[in-house]
Amino acid sequence: MIAAKPASRPNVPHFSSGPCAKRPGWNPQNLKDAALGRSHRAKVGRAKLKLAIELTREVLEVPAGYRIGIVPASDTGAVEMALWSLLGARSVTTIAWESFGEGWVSDIVKELKLSDVTKLHAGYGELPDLSKANSASDIVFTWNGTTSGVRVPNADWIKSDREGLTICDATSAAFAQRLDWPKLDVVTFSWQKALGGEAAHGMLVLSPRAVARLESYKPAWPLPKIFRMTKGGKLNEGIFEGETINTPSMLCVEDYLDALNWAKSVGGLKALIARADANAKVLADWKAKTPWIDFLAKDPAIRSNTSVCLKVVDPVITSLGADAQSDFAKKLVALVEKEGAGYDFAHYRDAPAGLRIWCGATVEASDVALLTQWIDWAFAETKASLAKAA
Repeated sequence: MIAAKPASRPNVPHFSSGPCAKRPGWNPQNLKDAALGRSHRAKVGRAKLKLAIELTREVLEVPAGYRIGIVPASDTGAVEMALWSLLGARSVTTIAWESFGEGWVSDIVKELKLSDVTKLHAGYGELPDLSKANSASDIVFTWNGTTSGVRVPNADWIKSDREGLTICDATSAAFAQRLDWPKLDVVTFSWQKALGGEAAHGMLVLSPRAVARLESYKPAWPLPKIFRMTKGGKLNEGIFEGETINTPSMLCVEDYLDALNWAKSVGGLKALIARADANAKVLADWKAKTPWIDFLAKDPAIRSNTSVCLKVVDPVITSLGADAQSDFAKKLVALVEKEGAGYDFAHYRDAPAGLRIWCGATVEASDVALLTQWIDWAFAETKASLAKAA
């Protein structure tokens, strides 16, 4: 029996895992005080950039001894700055279980050409054995695997007395999952993820241990200007006070400030995490009563509360080949998008076929609940079309 078309649509039908939904109540008028047409080095520009750093520290509860910098090229730029500037001093352990983590492994092995690398790998929906991470080596990992819906449950596996540095890509975890700062030496994220800011700017957070490495170690390879964090062998402190390496968009800065102030207004990090958890719970409750859908991550302890990845487990669909399953998922999503009821929630191109629904703090639980109704309808419609075609 074909399900009835739902009567209501999500108020904000944006479920992309990046760029993510704008914060509730967002309006372009919120950006009217942006320092447009002004130099980012002018007093007004520097003040806004410094405020963005200060509010980031406040909302994310970053320890006072950690430096926070605004850097080029989104989270990717921030990660690359860390890899190219810090690695090579000792052996490396890479931990990867999805597309973006594998990308960092490729850079380390194929571009930096480091040879003393131990790779801990797991497939989509799983997590490697974190106890095998060598604390004498530098450790590179993602906190939350955006394309698999798998996150590390905590940082208990990282030793407090480690010799190496921990470099953590936290772009889909920051502002939605609690990061264990004493266990992290480098943390990166971008504005367009969990707070729904505008793209192209990255954040780089360095522990005192990471700063000490920068000031005591010089890589064997040349560093492009946008990767350089030291001057005369000392940390370029200006980067971490709002003196950006390249020219930032002051419109994007204003939007990030708006998102941070919204985060403060709803209760800070604790409230943001609670909102993401509530959104993810809507999907867990839907899965519990929906036999044809399941989480890609089987273990709830490692299941993401932001980039929630699901797979179709209906026997008719799973009997199809991988390409046909991918085509089915894309058609289901396209049908919902055609109705204006939900956008950009198909699986990532390299990931198993299914759905990827963003549940970060800027999304409303009521909208997630309405989306599931439309997905139910689209599944029935798409499956019926498949049967008719056969």
